[in-house]
Amino acid sequence: MSLTPAKASELKQIIQDHLIKMDIHGKIRAVLAETLRSEGDRGDRPVSEEDFLTALQRRGIVEEAMKELSFANVAEPQAETDALNKSPRRFSEKGIMQLKTTNISPLRRYLYLQVLGGKAFLEHLQEPEPLPGQVCSTFTLYLHFRNQRFRSKPVPCACEPDLQEGFLLEVHRDGPGDASKMADATTMLSICDPVHMVLIKTDTSGDTTLISSYFLDWRSVLSAPNGKTAVSVELLGVGSECKVPTGVLNLKLEMYPPLSEVLSPEVISTQQSLERQKNAEKERLFLVYAKQWWREFLEIRPSHQSKLVKIFAQDENGVNRPVCSYVRVLRAGRLLESPRQAARFVSLLAQERAPVVGGGARQEQWCTMMAFLCRNKGDCEDHATLLCSLLLGFGLDAYVCVGTKAKNTPHTWVITCGTDGTVTFWESLTAHRYLHQPIDPEAPPLVPQPKPTYPYRTLGCVFNHKTFLANCQPSDSVELCVFDFTDGSRWKAMSEEAVRSVCAPGSTSSLPPTPPLCAPSVHPSEASNQLELEMRYLLAEHRKDLGLVTVWDDHLSYLLSSALAAYELERCTGVSCGNEEFQDAVRRAVPDGHTFKGFPINFLHRNARRAFATCLRSPFCEEIVCCRGDHVRLAVRVRVFAYPEMACAVWIMFACKYRSVL
Repeated sequence: MSLTPAKASELKQIIQDHLIKMDIHGKIRAVLAETLRSEGDRGDRPVSEEDFLTALQRRGIVEEAMKELSFANVAEPQAETDALNKSPRRFSEKGIMQLKTTNISPLRRYLYLQVLGGKAFLEHLQEPEPLPGQVCSTFTLYLHFRNQRFRSKPVPCACEPDLQEGFLLEVHRDGPGDASKMADATTMLSICDPVHMVLIKTDTSGDTTLISSYFLDWRSVLSAPNGKTAVSVELLGVGSECKVPTGVLNLKLEMYPPLSEVLSPEVISTQQSLERQKNAEKERLFLVYAKQWWREFLEIRPSHQSKLVKIFAQDENGVNRPVCSYVRVLRAGRLLESPRQAARFVSLLAQERAPVVGGGARQEQWCTMMAFLCRNKGDCEDHATLLCSLLLGFGLDAYVCVGTKAKNTPHTWVITCGTDGTVTFWESLTAHRYLHQPIDPEAPPLVPQPKPTYPYRTLGCVFNHKTFLANCQPSDSVELCVFDFTDGSRWKAMSEEAVRSVCAPGSTSSLPPTPPLCAPSVHPSEASNQLELEMRYLLAEHRKDLGLVTVWDDHLSYLLSSALAAYELERCTGVSCGNEEFQDAVRRAVPDGHTFKGFPINFLHRNARRAFATCLRSPFCEEIVCCRGDHVRLAVRVRVFAYPEMACAVWIMFACKYRSVL
């Protein structure tokens, strides 16, 4: 590892400050005095340096100091280009400043982005300062830049939040042969990828809210005389509040190593202006084409006016973008093993519609993938575009469908077309799969017709990252649809070249870059144990309030694990297995004349009180929790299954056995 003298001095000062904080000198003096006394009592030779170091090691002083100054690795996003894209470095504070990763390449160029606090978050003007140890709402800042993702430590919400973080972002070219070259100022000027900053608020119950989504053009640092520049960015709200300021972040940008020559501000502003003009012209041409295409579509049949053919959608910042730009080919590395596991992962991200002030129709808001993943929840459109992107990454011919379900409610889901002509619907909110079998409207009345099992009613259009097709069949009913996308009489396609001009990666600098998925942030065993202890406490307290004694059967609790594992496997694969072994084990654990009852339930969160309150609303669970009788033994088992990002499947099973009295 190579560090500049300034960075090396900074790191030495951090280590020195922490050694003083742990009173290392006092501990060394105490060991030295004790060693001198023991040697003096024996009248042996004088104490050597080697004897003193041995005494320090024997007392554990050296080991303790090394533990305090340990270098911990941070979980990094999985990427297909691991060999080329060496992961960036980041410094964060947890008691002391810890060097999270160590392989800073001296042949690479880095952008050191420091967050120096926030101000003017007026919504939290009256927020009281939290007491030590008090649970409070927090702000967390997430960053994405060229396949690198970071997150800050959470800080209490305040009018001036104490966001103090440093992120080391690697700046490199993606072209062949460029991976090992250090980017110069001219090369970096052509890198128009912004730093995507997403601010998330987490309340005391663990619920998340998207506060702001901001794209930072970092290239102003290329004109700074000393390679450093300070900027203040005004964060705006999202959705219906996308024009309302929410706060200001103070940032400091620094290039490392410093540039040998800097660019003039005029060169940078000219480049940015040219990019904006180029983007505007491409978007204008696509809009002209889309209008002409829509007129042609209406000429086919006047009733097409009422079909759900969605060409543009607004993102969280109120920007209208073609729907095809929300889908990308997304490979999950080793984080997801199959398309069905990908569907399970997407279904574990909670559903929440865009908040609106006042009543009226539902507000539609499509989110960029980064904002959706950081918030860990979104509407059906966000789920469908993410699932479609993952299925494309697994090599399937996948499309997002826009249509309606029961009661004429607008809905989006995913469709895959097999090479053998099979058509499968994927419900992104539940991970359910449905095989489509079209009904023949011209068949004789006595000919049996397939009964649809899917909840979808009508279909207006389908799209992915390079294709947009509108349904121009006489009926838009899903059960009558024929999914032969090459048939121009049934599906009107947009020009792939037109779609590519504004939706292909790198086609315009205004397109948000696609983030990689991050490894799970939850340790399954630790989370399972912690949540199970909390559930046991809540159950025992509930029975205590009812005047009932709680006696646990730990063996029975352990046996429930296999059932929970089988339930999750079935959700992932659609195949049920392992139930026979579980039933046999329970029969052996429950004596003759006793009754066994069990109640499994699945959650998307790890809040014990919320989960227990939900469980008690079920009469079956309440019957187990409040069980009275002879030889009542209770059991509870929790299994947390971790998935990428912050997604997790939480399975809880309550059970009891008691002697039946008839």
